[in-house]
Amino acid sequence: MAVSGEVVAEESDGVRLVRLSSEESLRNIASVALPPYIHEPLTDPERYQTVYARVEGSVAAPTAGLHFTPELLDLVRSIGVETAFVTLHVGWDSFRPVKSDDPSAHEMHSEYFEIGQEAAGAINRAKADGRRVICVGTTAVRLLEQVAALDGARLTARVGWAKLFILPGFRFRVVDALLTNFHLPRSTLLMLTCAFAGRERVLSAYHKAIDRRYRFYSFGDAMLVV
Repeated sequence: MAVSGEVVAEESDGVRLVRLSSEESLRNIASVALPPYIHEPLTDPERYQTVYARVEGSVAAPTAGLHFTPELLDLVRSIGVETAFVTLHVGWDSFRPVKSDDPSAHEMHSEYFEIGQEAAGAINRAKADGRRVICVGTTAVRLLEQVAALDGARLTARVGWAKLFILPGFRFRVVDALLTNFHLPRSTLLMLTCAFAGRERVLSAYHKAIDRRYRFYSFGDAMLVV
């Protein structure tokens, strides 16, 4: 079945609204949406997917999660690390740089999230026990802190839309440690990382990463901020 599309509106920030004639055969003709710095199609699209992904809807993989294999997840569980999973459908803001000289003037697009009772309960127990909550990826940080902004420090199961823009000076209520890749300049993800770890500390880590020729971005190396 042929599919046609019509651009019906263009918003000021570059977003275009498209009306499709059908969605039935999109899976057969579509390709994986990749960041602009990946110039060649992937021979195996599953490379740009985490091993624990379950729900379709995100336009980008949570790249910090690409470091995990089933074997690595089994290993961390075997040493007493409890794992909990949430869903955030990442939008194109992950690729969109902050163009304003004043980052607070940047508008974040809303992204759909789900946190279930099992995950909320596990995180609440960890906080009550004095254990650390370690987020894999900035997307997970944004989700948990968005829910905390709605619920307070004790999380509840809910679905909704995350629009939280985390900048230096933000007070984190849930997240105690962060595993994250090295991000693009002027990105909201880098600003979140600076808010969590401190701008000077992050820039120092980035200088060392450049000196040691670490790989940046989606298929790059990661750092653990504790």
